[in-house]
This record gives sequence, structure tokens and C-alpha cells, in this order.
Amino acid sequence: MNQPRTTAASTLKTAPRALLLACWALALFCLAALGAPDRAGAAEVVILKSADLAAYNQAVAGFKAAMPSSTTFVEYDMQGDVARGQKLARKIRASDATLLLAVGVKAALVAKLEIVDIPVIFCMVLDPAKHDLKAPNMTGIRLEIPINRQFSAMRSVLPSLKRIGVLYDPEKTGHLVEEARLLAKSMGIELVAKQVNTEKEVPPALRALLSQVEALWLVPDSTVLTEDSLKFVLGTALDLNVPIIGFSSELVRSGALVGLSVSYEDVGRQAGVLAKKMLTDEYKPSSATLPPDRLRLALNLKTAKFLGITISPEVVNNADELY
Repeated sequence: MNQPRTTAASTLKTAPRALLLACWALALFCLAALGAPDRAGAAEVVILKSADLAAYNQAVAGFKAAMPSSTTFVEYDMQGDVARGQKLARKIRASDATLLLAVGVKAALVAKLEIVDIPVIFCMVLDPAKHDLKAPNMTGIRLEIPINRQFSAMRSVLPSLKRIGVLYDPEKTGHLVEEARLLAKSMGIELVAKQVNTEKEVPPALRALLSQVEALWLVPDSTVLTEDSLKFVLGTALDLNVPIIGFSSELVRSGALVGLSVSYEDVGRQAGVLAKKMLTDEYKPSSATLPPDRLRLALNLKTAKFLGITISPEVVNNADELY
């Protein structure tokens, strides 16, 4: 059986057609690639704020800065009203939103109950466990400073520290103090904890405690620290030459020796990084919460001088805020 012969002439005749087909295929592929949406970049993200507070707005600014520039943001303010938040949730469910950022505890609670079919990230919530912020589509960033990081900061400033005191209301921060007691023991530190149940009990309890310890650790306990008691606590400790370890830069500015704090913008930025990973399937939502990934160290050098404490130059150089 005779096979058709392939000649140079026939090859030259068919080559342009084959080349044209290959070019069309390549062009279509490139157009498809250009037209394919970047899920993280083209996403519509809803931001639900509990209220219009400066701290919340700083977190939102950090979140937006971390997201792709092509992201569409739709922002709602609950104005502190849960019922309004529930109405807004109905609008969110009817939208094309691919992810929700809940800012503040009220927004997080509304999101938990009302938003179940898209990923939810919450932030600016002090104690998520207390509010049971757990759902299969929800994760968040705790607005708290890990105790081990606080104790490490103490040790960096006061290397020989052995006995730390803390005042607390067991109904409000009992779980925190018990966790701290175990951690302190593992670090060779004795935590001397004194209970108070009312604000009136603070002055005598503080005086008794300060005579037994080398430093005072302040925790965010609304029974111990009020507008009226804060100045008394700081002043009494300094008068007795007992350094204070605070939980915010404001406390350090007011006289505490050292403190770790969280930048609200950094928390928002961390939420934005997490959102990008979720939208590109690098991270699956889970009920686990995350601690802040960046903490700010504040030192009061005036307090150190007053107390006769020398802080190493390395620690001073690493501080984010100096007073």
C-alpha cells in the first residue's frame, strides 16, 4: 500500500497553519490567566464594627492595609446595638461577601449567631473564651498579652526577681491568676496573690501585699483598678520602692516600670494577613484563637532612676516606647 510522501513543499505549506493554531491557543491561555480572578485580591470583605471607637478604627485601618489593594470593603457600624447588628447581618448574608471581619465583642457575638456560611475573623475581643466565641467558620485574635511574655519582660528588666505580688478579684481574674501561678513556679518565681472582692478592700490589701514582694504585677481587673484606685495603687507602690509591671503603655507612662502592650493597628494587620490566607485556602477557619503576634515593650526610665534600678542598654534599645 502506497503511503503519501511528505515533501519539503507540503511541510512548508502546513507549517503556517500549525503555527497559527499554536499562537491562538497560547493567546487564549494568556487571556484566561489574565481574566482569572485572584480570590484574595478581588474579594468583597465586610467589616462589622461593634461601635465607632478610635481603637476599633485603628484595627480596621491595619486590616485594610494588609489586604490586597483590589479588595472591596463594605463597612457597617452596629453603634453598640446588638439588634441593629442582627439587621445588618441579614444584609451581609444577602451580599456577595466572601469574608467577614468582626471588630469588638458585640460584633463577634452577632457574627457567631448570624453568619455561618462564610469565614469570620474577629479581633479586639479581650476574653473570647468568656463569650464562647467558637464556631466552625470562625477564628480570631485575642486582645491579651500571654502571661509568659509578661513574665519574660519582667525578668529582662529585673533579672533577680523572685517574688511578685498581684491583687485580684477571683470572680473576674481568678482563672488568669491561677494560670500565672503555675507559670511563675516553672520560671522559679513565687507569685503572691491577694484576693479582694470590693474596691474598698484594695487599700489595706495593697499595703499588706507590698511588704511581702519585690514587684507588683497589675492585671486588667475592674475591681482592683478603677479611675479612683489607679493613682493610689501606683503612688503607694512607688512610695514603698516596689516596681510595677503594667499591661499597657498608659500604665507605664503613669509610673509603672515596665509593660507590654498591643498596638490595635498591629492586631488589625494580623487579622488582614490571616484573611488573605483564608481567601487563598492557605488557612482553614477553626475555633482556635491566636495571640497577638507583635507586642510593644514600654519602659519608664524616670521610674527606674527613682527606684535605683539599672536597666541593661540592650533592653532599653529594644524598647518600643521610653518615658
